[in-house]
Amino acid sequence: MQKSRDLFPGALEMMVLRSLQLRPMHGYALVQHIQYTSDELLNVEEGSLYPALQRMLKAGWLHAEWQTSSTNRRVRTYSITADGRKHLVEETSKFEAMLKGIQLVLAK
Repeated sequence: MQKSRDLFPGALEMMVLRSLQLRPMHGYALVQHIQYTSDELLNVEEGSLYPALQRMLKAGWLHAEWQTSSTNRRVRTYSITADGRKHLVEETSKFEAMLKGIQLVLAK
């Protein structure tokens, strides 16, 4: 059994922001979306997701509102803001540069 690795700082935020570009989602839907789109390689724990969502709300990258889910439960649905989109572009660019540097080092 492979031991799960922690995500690097900012990875969870980038994945959440990118996911919310597709459509607004509540926390459990975000967990499921990230797991599914990563081909089950990533498992986001709700214990790390909800504090990250709160940080992103405080930063102004997300907007949240209470809604009723398809299962008739009260859920907090998150959507990305204009500031969140801008932040995602900036962080994605930094990540791609870091990844390129790592790939160069590993290739030598």
